[in-house]
Amino acid sequence: MPRSALTGTRIRERRSLEGLKQADLARSVGISPAYLNLIEHNRRRIGGKLLVDLARELNVELAALTEGAHAPLIDALQGAAAESAALNDPIETDRIEEFAGRFPGWAGLVAQQREQITLLERRVEALSDRLAHDPFLSDALHEVLSTVTAIRSTAGILNAGDDIDPDWQVRFHRNMYEDSQRLATGSQALVSYLDTVGKADEAPNAPLDEVESWLASTAYALPENALETPISAGGGIAGDEVTPLDKSAQSDMLTSPAARALAAQWLERARRDAAAMPMGDVEAVLADFGPDPAALAQRTGADLAAAMRRLATLPAAEGRAALGLVTCDGSGTLTFRKPLDGFAPPRFGAACPLWPLYQALLRPLSPVRRVIEHMGQPPRQFLAYAVCQPVVPSGFDAPEVVEATMLFVPIDAVMDAAARSARPSQNVGDIVEVGTNCRVCARVKCPARREPSLLSGDVGSSFLNEVS
Repeated sequence: MPRSALTGTRIRERRSLEGLKQADLARSVGISPAYLNLIEHNRRRIGGKLLVDLARELNVELAALTEGAHAPLIDALQGAAAESAALNDPIETDRIEEFAGRFPGWAGLVAQQREQITLLERRVEALSDRLAHDPFLSDALHEVLSTVTAIRSTAGILNAGDDIDPDWQVRFHRNMYEDSQRLATGSQALVSYLDTVGKADEAPNAPLDEVESWLASTAYALPENALETPISAGGGIAGDEVTPLDKSAQSDMLTSPAARALAAQWLERARRDAAAMPMGDVEAVLADFGPDPAALAQRTGADLAAAMRRLATLPAAEGRAALGLVTCDGSGTLTFRKPLDGFAPPRFGAACPLWPLYQALLRPLSPVRRVIEHMGQPPRQFLAYAVCQPVVPSGFDAPEVVEATMLFVPIDAVMDAAARSARPSQNVGDIVEVGTNCRVCARVKCPARREPSLLSGDVGSSFLNEVS
């Protein structure tokens, strides 16, 4: 039922809250109780002076009767209901607006708790990913354990009761002091490092992380006029001219020489992509075909991977959907990641082997297009384009160096683009269910699972059942 058709229900709820009898309210506004009863059961439309009089008698704003609860609150409650499908008792989704209108405080609490749960789930996913695959964390834990072992060994020697030369006693005590200092410092750094997981201000710990944090601060896009300026290998602008791009590249987020070198490489590639695909051509393709990298490549003569990068790094604009991008080298290691809400590629460790990115890696120069459904609350669907191409000129005796690129577009943006251009939707085959990586993916019946998940209950028995 449309929200505007529920005015009678809101009148009945408000009258109950005010403790008014139906006959008394009807008399005060000059209508019969029978007619008010029809209004309250949404069997008669209401408006004009009568609606204004009812709002006055009920001590409520007119909009509260005509519009009810705010749309964002209704949407949040509907999302919470969709994510709680596993409950034994069914959720009365047809009475969500009634609940929000009658108990706005409780409805707001449910919406707030749903948001907090979502944030905690993302933090657990990020923490699990880091605990399983972060090499820095592994080295730090090894250092802490080694220091604890050294302190324990020294304390055992001193506690043995044997006669120890005074000089050796002094040396042992000094070693214990130095080891304890190192243990305290290392433990504090480890706690601080883990405390950043899943937070918006997460500190980068590698050159690639620094570059991605810098790009995220620019929404993965730079002004078109900035991309017209060549970049030097050292991370600055070629020549003496200083532009806003130079200031961005030398920002505080790029603290290491390695990060500045990676940023310079990214900027030079972005400049070449922008030169090959001018904004006018990009806008024309978006208007006619939506975010389709094949259409952009055909119009401009650029390769598919460059078209994907160009679309994924466009500046934000009204009506322009945000697009995600991920690249990997020949080993499958992710070398770039631009996440989207509902699809965040892992920062550490291997990704899901069912991604079209890896299907393209198996067959270079053969484009792949799939609809993928990413595991989440709720699951999100994306149209993914992927291609694998050589990144250096190949020779008869030279090693083959390739890079796979995957652009993923929210399925809603694809449907909206098809509707605007009055063209049929693309036939892309069956939906492929994917995840982030096996460690934090709850899809139990996945044929590509390589290790048990932390999110699927009894992970050991589930994984053994799958293998057997």
